[in-house]
Amino acid sequence: MTRAAIDFGLTHVDVLAAHDTDALQAATLPSQRTVDVAQVRRALAALGRDVADFRQICVTGGQHRRLPDVIDDVPIVKVGEIEAIGLGGLYLAQRRQPDLREALVVSAGSGTAMVAVRNNRAQHVTGSAVGGGTLIGLCKLLIGTADAQEIDALAMAGDSNKVDITLIEATGGAIGRLPADANAVNFGRAATLELAKVNREDLAAGVAVMVGQVIAVIAINAARAERLDHIIVVGHLVDLACVRRVLHAVGGYYGVKFTIPEMPGCATAMGALVGAALTQ
Repeated sequence: MTRAAIDFGLTHVDVLAAHDTDALQAATLPSQRTVDVAQVRRALAALGRDVADFRQICVTGGQHRRLPDVIDDVPIVKVGEIEAIGLGGLYLAQRRQPDLREALVVSAGSGTAMVAVRNNRAQHVTGSAVGGGTLIGLCKLLIGTADAQEIDALAMAGDSNKVDITLIEATGGAIGRLPADANAVNFGRAATLELAKVNREDLAAGVAVMVGQVIAVIAINAARAERLDHIIVVGHLVDLACVRRVLHAVGGYYGVKFTIPEMPGCATAMGALVGAALTQ
């Protein structure tokens, strides 16, 4: 029999069915911001499965500790979210980099958490309230949509420098590693623009750049402070091409490579499986 893992996030619930830590099925569904037995059943139903199909269900995220220790005679194993983020992000990255043993794992979800993982131990380092919730919320206010895929398409077609002030405008040229066309002030032009005349694409691009840059710069500084050479970024925010583009651009400025593994949105659920296995 297989094991299941559920990550109860603020925006999404991610669920996996796996044999050991080899994922067999995965699904993502909208979060209802409650964590109870009914939500466990709802998550498993997204896979077409039920509690009795599993020998163990590993849970993390949200208020997962409110769940009972057993549902229908199946053990419920509770794994701390920070541990799950660190172990899951590292595990997914190791699929392509099997020699990787330590890293800063950045969980870019509704907000952003940054976790140092070494020797199968995870420690929260820092984070930011800027994340996917910021991207969606600001785009709802500025361009009237909270649809992540629409925002992504608009941002990829837009030019953030139509709303940002660039270095060449602010200082006359490049500074250090930053090229002259890098931005100096997010939304700096907006003070003198009529927003009704600004393209939705450019506004979406400006929000994506701001959110991506905040996460990237904090992550780079956190990794350096922790003396970690590798940065792994997971979470559903990096499902969006517009955010990945910003991360890689900022990484290029500072000589840092951001690793984004396959299935980044499932990293925390995968970490629940890994964390549970380590305790057995």
